[in-house]
Amino acid sequence: MIKLPSRQVHLDFHTSELIPDVGRYFDKKQWQHALQLGHLNSITVFAKCHHSWSYYPTRVGKPHPHLQRNLLKEQIEASHEVGVRAPIYYTVGWSATDAETHPEWVARNKDGSLQTTNYDVNAGANDTKPTTSWKNLCPSGAYKELMLAQTREICEQFIVDGFFYDICFRDPCYCDQCMAGMQAMGLNASADENARAYNKHKWQSFMADCNAIILSQYPEATIFYNGGASQYHPEWHVGDTHFELEDLPTTWGGYDKFPIRAKYFANTGKDYLAMSGKFHTHWGEFGGFKHPDAITFEAACMLAYGSRCSFGDQLHPNGVMDLATYENIGAAYAYVEQIEAYGLDGHPYANLGVWMTGSVADDQGVVNMLMESQIDFEVVNPRSELTRYETIVLTGGQCLNAPDAQLLENYLAQGGHLVVLGESGLNSSKTAFLLDCGARYMGDAQFTLDYTVVSDEINEGIVSTPFLNYTGAIRAELTDAIALAAVRVPYFDRTYGHYCSHMNTPYTDVNAPHPAVWRKGNITCLAHKLGSIYYQHGARMHRQLFINALRQQYTKPIVQAQLPSAGRMNVIHQPDQQRYVVHLMYAPPLQRGRCLVIEDMPDLFDVPVQLLVPEHVTKVFLAPSGILLDLGNTEAAQVVVPRVHGHQAVVFSYAA
Repeated sequence: MIKLPSRQVHLDFHTSELIPDVGRYFDKKQWQHALQLGHLNSITVFAKCHHSWSYYPTRVGKPHPHLQRNLLKEQIEASHEVGVRAPIYYTVGWSATDAETHPEWVARNKDGSLQTTNYDVNAGANDTKPTTSWKNLCPSGAYKELMLAQTREICEQFIVDGFFYDICFRDPCYCDQCMAGMQAMGLNASADENARAYNKHKWQSFMADCNAIILSQYPEATIFYNGGASQYHPEWHVGDTHFELEDLPTTWGGYDKFPIRAKYFANTGKDYLAMSGKFHTHWGEFGGFKHPDAITFEAACMLAYGSRCSFGDQLHPNGVMDLATYENIGAAYAYVEQIEAYGLDGHPYANLGVWMTGSVADDQGVVNMLMESQIDFEVVNPRSELTRYETIVLTGGQCLNAPDAQLLENYLAQGGHLVVLGESGLNSSKTAFLLDCGARYMGDAQFTLDYTVVSDEINEGIVSTPFLNYTGAIRAELTDAIALAAVRVPYFDRTYGHYCSHMNTPYTDVNAPHPAVWRKGNITCLAHKLGSIYYQHGARMHRQLFINALRQQYTKPIVQAQLPSAGRMNVIHQPDQQRYVVHLMYAPPLQRGRCLVIEDMPDLFDVPVQLLVPEHVTKVFLAPSGILLDLGNTEAAQVVVPRVHGHQAVVFSYAA
């Protein structure tokens, strides 16, 4: 398998049948000029779009009615002439004309209604259509056979570098084909778990059949099924040769969504790339531009987390590339060319593990608190060796089964440390703790909110009086643990019959019998779901409480850097090059209307960085400048980075 290219563009071409002269002004030289201007080594081109149209003379599908050339062939050949790969895009779940001409191909909900995305089935032709509005199709029966036949046709007609199948892994379907399929497998369609099992089987069958066609002719082809990368479950990834993480930071989750996903997919053993956009908002925005400074910062952050880069564009229906777009992307990719050797093909390197629970608010909230506190981490893979982590954090959602709990008990017995938030230590029925945490579970919170009072052991930066928690704590009775913080409950929940002032009811004068934070040996538990509380409310007090509790168990971080809370840091280990690379990032995103915007990029000066690794660091230099830094004569390698402008790679070499 080839290495995934590092500087890509995903070139959308969803083109209505109402638009004339499709591809008329495509020019090979102009296309090649755009690719070279953008410093690209890969560009995704379209075989079939969401309107159901194909951009070559297909015998299987439907060519765009206003296309008079083999546009796909010309794009692939023009790209190859200048050494640029051209993987092929093919839509699966959204295909508008197919949905209208074959309503039996549209996925169905359990009640028989159509499965749609932002689509009003009762809308009239002149009603305004929302963005990203489609009927969902099911990859079964005749529709699946069409897609397989067209995949085969594409492989016969073109040199195939790869395939990008889009809009995959939708909800379970109850169309006639799926109902018959479930019956044939002896599954009861009325049982949700059976419908989910069949849905997984259906998609895995689709992936296997497509891959068999492609790889029989092009064994080096890259293949990705878009949709699965949004789900942290290996069963959705069996057909992927790599991952493309569609995280548009401006409008889809912000700039802190990508790091946790990158760290998860870094553990899969496959290449991965980050996907952002050249546009101000998101896909399908013609004429929208992101400033080149923002694109450069985003690309540098992708590399900092070990990821290849991809930026989305959309080709004008006339086939002419927008050169201003490729100037902007080129400014970013010129920098990527200089630093990519210091980010790719390495491994995250931290001794703090985050055990993800599948709850976005809990997982992302904990990760945000860590990143804002400049604490590096890895995402724990329960199948890997846990003892390499000094400490593991369970983020707050219920996540353990008996085998997982035994893994963690074994980890504790070997000297590991745990920090457990909220419901993460409970069994699936939420009736008892699965971990020996020195407490007996007594039930859910009795009040919708409550207050915390900390002890002297964890009071750094925290007020001495009770402070508000926006959700209540689980209740635990201590058996052989010590309390580090107490709960104060309110006099009553706020209702029309019982209320006080404008918002929440004040606290009572006596601590509740159940604690807010407790510790037994190498395990510290926090009764509140501080991750989700922080994700939703962002109070610095909650972040400080979590960090103080973490420091009870986590004392030897591998890397330390003094950055503002909006700064980000990541360590990559590249053993083949005998070096560690500490990536420092700082460009605070600003909320502008409905988008997050990178505009101000203030410099940071004289940033201390310390790295504690087993090897003896022999020199430290900045990339790409090569400037050497003075190396402190201590157990840990200590340097001062003179300036960080957006991004700075700091290379700690242990080569002889």
